[in-house]
Amino acid sequence: MQSEKLLDLFRRAVSAGICIAIGGVVFLGCDNKYVGAVLFSVGLFAVVTRGMALYTGMVGYLPDNCNLDYIGRLLVVIAGNLVGTGIIGLGLHLTRQTALCEKAAEMCAVKTGDSLLSLLVLGIGCGILMYIAVDGYRRFTDPLTKILGVFLCVPVFILSGMEHSIADMFYFFAGSAWSLRTVICVAVIILGNGIGGVLIPLLRPGK
Repeated sequence: MQSEKLLDLFRRAVSAGICIAIGGVVFLGCDNKYVGAVLFSVGLFAVVTRGMALYTGMVGYLPDNCNLDYIGRLLVVIAGNLVGTGIIGLGLHLTRQTALCEKAAEMCAVKTGDSLLSLLVLGIGCGILMYIAVDGYRRFTDPLTKILGVFLCVPVFILSGMEHSIADMFYFFAGSAWSLRTVICVAVIILGNGIGGVLIPLLRPGK
């Protein structure tokens, strides 16, 4: 990858991380989990409409781009997403919204206390839904259908308790919960999101 393209990809990945984290902030701030789940969708909506680079939105296309260059791009995107979520997650500590940080810490305790197998399976489920949302936005021509895919799939994965690796990065920053265990958990969820993301492309007719 050329350095200019690499830098552009990283910038778009940071932007995506910021948007997903903003979705996480509004989710933490909503007393009603159903409203929060729907409003969280604004993060993915911003990503797909503005051409940002989100790991869970790109990994589903790995079967069509199975080469070292694309894998390298995914790694750059993960790094950029991490930086973006960190900007918002750490920035939240500088505001009056400390109650949201406490809420995030409680969520993080549940995640790190879970088994790695559970996190993997929940990550797979989220990966499937993210592929459906992103690929649907790309494929559908009707504007309403494109948007519905995003605003249905995101609440479904949240209300089902599934794990989104990039959103979790934000929660760990906001909850000041990074540790070796956290890194392992995030890595497992990243793997799960990847497996889920490629599952439908690999199973569709003609593959």
